[in-house]
Amino acid sequence: MIEKPNILLITTDQQRFDCAGAAAPSFLRTPHFDRICREGINFTSAYADCPICVPSRISVMSGRSVFSHGMAHSGESTEVFGREQTLPTLLRELGYQTAGIGKMHFGPMRARHGFDEMILPEDYYLFMRRSGHFFQPMRHGLSQTLLYPTMATEPECLTMTSWIAEQCVQYILERRDPTVPFFLWCSFAKPHPPLDPPEPYYSMYRNCDIPEPVFGDWSDDAHCPEAILRFRQRKSQDVVPPEVIREARSAYYGLITQIDYNMGRIFAALSDVGLLDDTFMLYTSDHGESLGDHHMGSKIFFHECSSHVPFALRMPKSWDNRLHGSSVSSPVCHADILPTLVKAAGGEAPPISDGQDLVGVARGEADARRFLFSWTGHYSECDQLAVTDSRWKYIWYPEGAAEQLFDLEKDPRELKNLAGLPAMRGQQTELRNVLIEGLKSRAPGFVANGDLISRPVQKESVIDRRNALIDTWVTDYTKKSGVRH
Repeated sequence: MIEKPNILLITTDQQRFDCAGAAAPSFLRTPHFDRICREGINFTSAYADCPICVPSRISVMSGRSVFSHGMAHSGESTEVFGREQTLPTLLRELGYQTAGIGKMHFGPMRARHGFDEMILPEDYYLFMRRSGHFFQPMRHGLSQTLLYPTMATEPECLTMTSWIAEQCVQYILERRDPTVPFFLWCSFAKPHPPLDPPEPYYSMYRNCDIPEPVFGDWSDDAHCPEAILRFRQRKSQDVVPPEVIREARSAYYGLITQIDYNMGRIFAALSDVGLLDDTFMLYTSDHGESLGDHHMGSKIFFHECSSHVPFALRMPKSWDNRLHGSSVSSPVCHADILPTLVKAAGGEAPPISDGQDLVGVARGEADARRFLFSWTGHYSECDQLAVTDSRWKYIWYPEGAAEQLFDLEKDPRELKNLAGLPAMRGQQTELRNVLIEGLKSRAPGFVANGDLISRPVQKESVIDRRNALIDTWVTDYTKKSGVRH
């Protein structure tokens, strides 16, 4: 085993679990993700414990769960950490040159948090604006929260996805210090809306058998938890026509394949300099995308479409006991990335980290996590708490004291809420108690007198909710950093 392998972390933004590899529709083309799985380990129960961009990225950088770092909504990363004990800082102390290329989503935008070098989407917009290109990105009028598809207003070679891949290629071939190992975080900004792939990706799946959205027995207005109802009505996600959802899914798949094909350029650059085989690779996404499931778009909630993400790693080929082509079904999360990569680099994660070394877990050298806990506090509008063991999932909504229980083995699409059924009372009580006990040490403010806290439903009219949306457009490409997702 080499002591300090080069490390490549690849992340996408808003890619759900069933849109990669074997879990994806058979027509979806992801050859490079498939290669990582064949040559590595596929973690089939990976979750964003807070399915929002910024909290997930904070977990990647800090090795801490949402309960530990405390940011259960979008906000400034500097409110949580600075430059000490971050993933790039720890790797730099181990002798690595570190670079973050793509969507970091830090706040303030240029806060490096320990990276030697960062190249951001804002640099792409500046490049496009200053280059004098006739084509400019996102001049189609669609915002970054709409579940409507369109075609990119720039050719493929000028898209941000292609640009991020090119910056990574240039780093590998031209800018890195060849005398030390590198850590490169390649962070793609898609398939996050707007759903605007360029050709050929826009048309690639339009004639395919696109899966229809699924609707749980709990997802109609009469049975839906109030937090979900408010969220989707404020965004009017529940009134998007079915034919638009189909086109949106086709465009979403196209964006994923565009990312995957551009990953091939990065792999080729590594191959050109003889580093491909012995680079430690890890691929995941910050959270999922509902894509019309349960009358929802976007993320936020701890359902499979929103929180379950692709997650695979590949150890260098010179290492022993690589377990290539295997899978692990125990729950994992973004907090596991820091201890995994730091351990691969020959170091140890700091005590503040509450993640686990996934290589050790896969090899049986460390105990697998039994339960994964989730918390989303979307500015108190969409509070939820949850726990899963990858077979069962229990979700608690404080507003209105709503409960959901799903058997993910028999019902992976969460079509039937088992909470309240007499036959499921034992399983529901068991997971509810696990959540209560877990929150006592993680977030005691959600427990009172040995039980989960609840609060009354805030009644609002549907008309007022549909009038409350503050959407996000990008018209000044130099100020995109003002957006928080």
